[in-house]
Amino acid sequence: MRKDIEIPKVKDVSVAVVKELNDEKTVEVYNVYIINQKNAQLESVLVSSKGYGENKSTGEKIKTSVLRHFIGNVEAKSFAKIEPIVEQVFGISNEYWVSFSLDGKMYDKKYVFLAETIIDDNMITIPIIEQKGVMI
Repeated sequence: MRKDIEIPKVKDVSVAVVKELNDEKTVEVYNVYIINQKNAQLESVLVSSKGYGENKSTGEKIKTSVLRHFIGNVEAKSFAKIEPIVEQVFGISNEYWVSFSLDGKMYDKKYVFLAETIIDDNMITIPIIEQKGVMI
């Protein structure tokens, strides 16, 4: 039975943390985006985000609230903002569970930015957005 269930693989869909200037162009901020590199529109995009880890100095477990975002449709070769993210949570793992519909099938994938990986040394130019950031 289990072998009969088709679980489609997610390809050409990424999540990125992008470093950019705020609306007033005075302060650098970080925002999380979903990037659709497909030649087709993603429909009914849902994203669940949460952070988890532990305080290195005390060993205390840390968990953030779970946030859920309905993004809607993301056009082909485009991107959509999921949420802002603050530097204080870069020391813990940040998880984004993305679900969407494409060609009548449901897709989902978990993207995890591990603790201490959202740093300048790991930043690349993010495709389509064309700004510096960390992408999975």
